[in-house]
Amino acid sequence: MRFAGFGEYAIDFYDGLVVDNSKSYWEANKATYESDVRAPMQALLAELEPEFAPGLGPGKIFRPYRDVRFAKDKSPYKTHCGGVVEAGRGGGAYYVEVSPDGLRVGGGCFHLAPDQLARYRQAVDTGGAELRAILDKLVRQGFELHGDRMRTAPRGFAKDHPHLDLLQYRSVYATRVWPPDDTLHERGALTRVRKAWQQLRPFNDWARHRVGAHTDSK
Repeated sequence: MRFAGFGEYAIDFYDGLVVDNSKSYWEANKATYESDVRAPMQALLAELEPEFAPGLGPGKIFRPYRDVRFAKDKSPYKTHCGGVVEAGRGGGAYYVEVSPDGLRVGGGCFHLAPDQLARYRQAVDTGGAELRAILDKLVRQGFELHGDRMRTAPRGFAKDHPHLDLLQYRSVYATRVWPPDDTLHERGALTRVRKAWQQLRPFNDWARHRVGAHTDSK
């Protein structure tokens, strides 16, 4: 299937799910989710895989169901559909999402296990200027930086470290959002994602080589 944009009712589907996050709404509108959201997302990832998946693995779509076991909010369904190309969580990822907010793309270290966090901080300690240059360029290109961040210096690092702001991150990633518009429903959405992922490649390459995949020590 060739990607031709997300379906006409993709945003309407999620607008309705925000208002009525119930099994009855989901079952009544599941066909719209499959045709206007999931199928286009599969096609989008399939077209991007030849350029971005080598060395990482095929793209995957996240499950639409929320894990509510330990959550105060027991709403059963996610109000967005996300897809990703990654070798493993934390070591660099190419992310795309459709939601009521529109089209979101992202990349970087969305989650860092303890061993990955140790390697991240070591890389920043010895070569933080490289990462700073990558992130600064992304900001100039229209991305925003996010992540879980400590308020103080991590243990073992000086409070006057030249890259303290980067060391404080326990996860760090960059995102860009396009609000809902006609392009979301056209092939131009693929162009947006491809260009953004190309811009994110240096960040993901840095994460892949400096942080790497989680190593289970058990």
